[in-house]
Amino acid sequence: MSALLGDTSFWTFVGLIAFLGVLAYFGVPGIVAKALDSRADAIRTELDEARRLREEAQELLASYERRQREAATEAEAIVRQAKLEAERMRENAETELAERLDRRTAMAEQRIAQAEAKAAQDVRALAADLAVNAAEAILSDKLTKTQRSALVKADIAALREKLN
Repeated sequence: MSALLGDTSFWTFVGLIAFLGVLAYFGVPGIVAKALDSRADAIRTELDEARRLREEAQELLASYERRQREAATEAEAIVRQAKLEAERMRENAETELAERLDRRTAMAEQRIAQAEAKAAQDVRALAADLAVNAAEAILSDKLTKTQRSALVKADIAALREKLN
């Protein structure tokens, strides 16, 4: 046993047991366990918070994806509506152009008809004037000056009244 008391390993072991005893006496294992428990609780809380944040992020992502799909659908609807509106405007423009062309054609035809009527009237008036002049010349050769003058004046006045 004396060899055992002189061995440094023995005294090291005794020192270790004494140290552990002092630690146990002052409640260090409880403090360490409490610190580990509080650390575990903090980690658990952080994990719960991270899980909650992850779920919120997934909900936000789903919401943004839904909004993106809705925006894409709305954009397609707007493009479709714009195409329909452009087609309608094109059809209206074609109809309006056709109506304008029809009106202008009718106006041109009316002007042509008016010009033809005026030309025919001018020709009739010229023919009447020529006939009057010819009749005046013929009658002036065959009638006496007095007869001629009275007859010509009366006929010319009557013709001019009919023409006007």
